[in-house]
Amino acid sequence: MQKINLLIIIMAIFSLAFKADKAAYRLYTSEGKETVYSKLIKDAAEADIVFYGELHNDPVSHWLEMEITRDLHNIISDNLILGAEMFERDDQLVLNEYLDDMYESDKFEPEAKLWKNYKTDYKPLVEFARRNNLSFVASNIPRRYASMVNRSGFEVLDSLSDKAKEYIAPLPVAYDPELKCYKDMLSMGGGEGMQHDNSNLPKAQAIKDATMAHSILEHWAEGKIFIHYNGSYHSRNFEGIVWYLKQANPDLNILTIETVIQEDVSELEEENLGIASYVVCVPESMTKTY
Repeated sequence: MQKINLLIIIMAIFSLAFKADKAAYRLYTSEGKETVYSKLIKDAAEADIVFYGELHNDPVSHWLEMEITRDLHNIISDNLILGAEMFERDDQLVLNEYLDDMYESDKFEPEAKLWKNYKTDYKPLVEFARRNNLSFVASNIPRRYASMVNRSGFEVLDSLSDKAKEYIAPLPVAYDPELKCYKDMLSMGGGEGMQHDNSNLPKAQAIKDATMAHSILEHWAEGKIFIHYNGSYHSRNFEGIVWYLKQANPDLNILTIETVIQEDVSELEEENLGIASYVVCVPESMTKTY
């Protein structure tokens, strides 16, 4: 009996040993072929614009953002520009002052409109830019203006002052309601503050995308690499911000990275094929940051 029990234990150990590694993530090409981080970095170093489409509460996304940024900086040094959805254009002045060491974080952080996970997930990127004298672009539209579009459509932006319009992509903005990202958003319906016509919801997303694209083009120059951190929805399927960039400059070499969650990461699911240049596949059991 003891021998049988021992045999069962040994078989269980061997079974575990020969299972796939407990990977924190697996990396796939757009076509679903498993690949390696060094290939991603090689391709990113040859791009003009790199997008990391994160899941905001995913620790792997935030870790990889930092690693990719550090490794690109090791390759191209001060030709790297950082930018993020998480910072709004009207915070650029206070962000620049902080990056220029005009004051410390206890003065900067109360002044800027920071996300609740700033200290754990985005502060490391800002501090990296500060230590290495890199530009960090506050790319997003002030949320109050996106909220106005959500309520009343693009036309409401015409009523803003010239100063306010400096924080927004030049008006009128192009808008293609047939893009998958906007059609999907419209089909969601409802959402926070939606006591009004939800047909404006994708327009609010579009004004964010257009403004972030405008911010990137304002700061990018030939020979530079701009790495932009944003929620997955803003760059998935090469739409959102990427679509606006391509409208303005079709010759840009753009590389996108997207994070997805799957129960089984051993193979990229069909719905995640083709959504980005590289897909970071994270197990469903991964701990969330909030």
